[in-house]
Amino acid sequence: MAMKARNRGPVRTLTVLGLLLVLLFGGLGAAAVWGTPKAALTPLLGLDLAGGRQIVIEPVVEGAAEVGPEQVDQAIDIIRQRVDGTGVAEAEVSRLGGTNISVSIPGDPSPAQLEALSRSSQLRFRTVLVSAPVSELPTAPADPTRNLPLPTGNPEEPPSVDLPGESPTDGPTSSDPAATTDGAYPEGLLAAGSTSSPTATGDPDGPASPTGDTDEGTATAAPTDPAVTPTDPAVTPTDPAVTPTDPAATPTDASDLAWITPELQEQFVALDCADPEVTQDSAVADPAAPIVACSVGGLEKYVLGPSELSGAELEDASSGLELAQGGSPTGRVEVRLSLDGQGTETFREITTRAMGFPPNSAQNRFAMVLDGQVISAPGVNSVISDGNASIAGGFTNESAETLANQLKFGALPISFAVQTSEQISPTLGGEQLRLGLIAGVIGLALVFLYSVVQYRALGLVTVGSLAIAASAAYGLVTLLGWTNNYRLTMAGVTGLIVAIGITVDSFIVYFERIRDEVRAGRPLRFAVDTGWQRARRTILISDAVNLLAAGVLYWLSESGVRAFAFALGLTTVIDLVVVMMFTHPVVSMLANTTFFGEGHRWSGMDPESLGAKRSTYLGRGQFAAPEPTGRRGHTREELEGGVV
Repeated sequence: MAMKARNRGPVRTLTVLGLLLVLLFGGLGAAAVWGTPKAALTPLLGLDLAGGRQIVIEPVVEGAAEVGPEQVDQAIDIIRQRVDGTGVAEAEVSRLGGTNISVSIPGDPSPAQLEALSRSSQLRFRTVLVSAPVSELPTAPADPTRNLPLPTGNPEEPPSVDLPGESPTDGPTSSDPAATTDGAYPEGLLAAGSTSSPTATGDPDGPASPTGDTDEGTATAAPTDPAVTPTDPAVTPTDPAVTPTDPAATPTDASDLAWITPELQEQFVALDCADPEVTQDSAVADPAAPIVACSVGGLEKYVLGPSELSGAELEDASSGLELAQGGSPTGRVEVRLSLDGQGTETFREITTRAMGFPPNSAQNRFAMVLDGQVISAPGVNSVISDGNASIAGGFTNESAETLANQLKFGALPISFAVQTSEQISPTLGGEQLRLGLIAGVIGLALVFLYSVVQYRALGLVTVGSLAIAASAAYGLVTLLGWTNNYRLTMAGVTGLIVAIGITVDSFIVYFERIRDEVRAGRPLRFAVDTGWQRARRTILISDAVNLLAAGVLYWLSESGVRAFAFALGLTTVIDLVVVMMFTHPVVSMLANTTFFGEGHRWSGMDPESLGAKRSTYLGRGQFAAPEPTGRRGHTREELEGGVV
């Protein structure tokens, strides 16, 4: 028997939903069999339900008698970034006592994750060789001849191709802006902090003038003598894996493109700033070797030269309003740096060399690298000879203070000594999880009972919809545990249980709109379409409010509240999908059956029990002839109107 025309649309929608569920659970099953690592078929549990490992570490600052509270706060931020970078979810990082830091990691952490917690941290300054926005680079070279800029004079090297901020033959002459490393730090330009420092000449709309009393009519010639080399012996490459094999390509200084080997080019092109292991690899890199690194936020990636200056030479960093030549504030916020004697000499050589490149080129910039990430990469617009510099260009008070703190406290060579490392049992345990699941089952049973009593056979649609929603939630939570290490805590379980009410609320709104149409006299097959058009708007508004509330809770809260908000938002999205792709299509198909379409008293849509009025208008311009219902063949309309 051919399918009814009215059922074709609902059947297609149900087929799509079925395919989505098959893909979800099929993908989960494939990940469990062939995945690396293999996926579990049950959700991962958090600290409160499965326990984990608690590590107590103590920050140690080299050369300092004791660690102050500001250093501890900076150390906590570093440890939290490391934990997040290793992909651990639902971990807890907190202060323990005066200076100790407690790190609680759910499950059984890997040796690499434990090693990342005890690794020392040090701020380093590296010159930028190549920089490019992540969105403008391919993930793999499209042509084997596509390479980053290499030093000229080596005929064996393949031809280079223009990339952002670089020229194929004459060095960096294109217009790569000295952009910031992430959205928090706008374009920064390094200005001299003394009156003896000259300004850079060039585009009048380009870099800002340095602070202090300077003569803008003078400028120094760009040094090109390759004999200008850093004083730091770490610049000279000693690692044979880094030193080019061709003597003609031996780097003369840290800004020399001869540092870029074919292997380094491949690393740069293949660098994925969304991969948390990228930060870990950069954090343990050799200071004397060039590296590839990403900015905080992953918006830009770099090829950086060897480290010429470490945070040990940075005496102080602060933020405040920029001062004009007369001493009055300009309204711009800046970050001020002060270097010691050795750092002043090295920094003078760095800025002198950087001035030999065009103002908007990549090699005119230098990067400040903290724990494997570039926190800022300003350009240089003048030689700085007194060790006092400022970074300016669109900072807010908060962003400038953040950068100053990162430079000030990140400059200290902090190491972390592990005090204790022990397994901890779950704070709630399996018994609480079992009771929570029992509470959820009881809630579902009560909802089922209410739906059957209130809507009779139509209530079975509610039962089926909740079963589909529960299956989808289970599959998504399990899959997220494999792909994003999402762990289900008791707060998340609470969010899933609370979402039962949200899901049922959508069904009630829909069913009651249908009943209103039936009470108005419409046959069920027309009442379903009209009721859905009116209920859909209400359902969308209700779920949008729930999503907004869940989003605000997620972004403004921490720990358990955040887990609750994520579960609430996830189930709200599932509710929308189930109502649109299961509940409405199923009710539309049931309306075309004899049992529901003719309003059987057990269907839940019996016009008589709902107090429906007789109407000759069926909708869509169709009318039905009035039926005789009174004595002697008179119609009900005639009896109610007093005609006998």
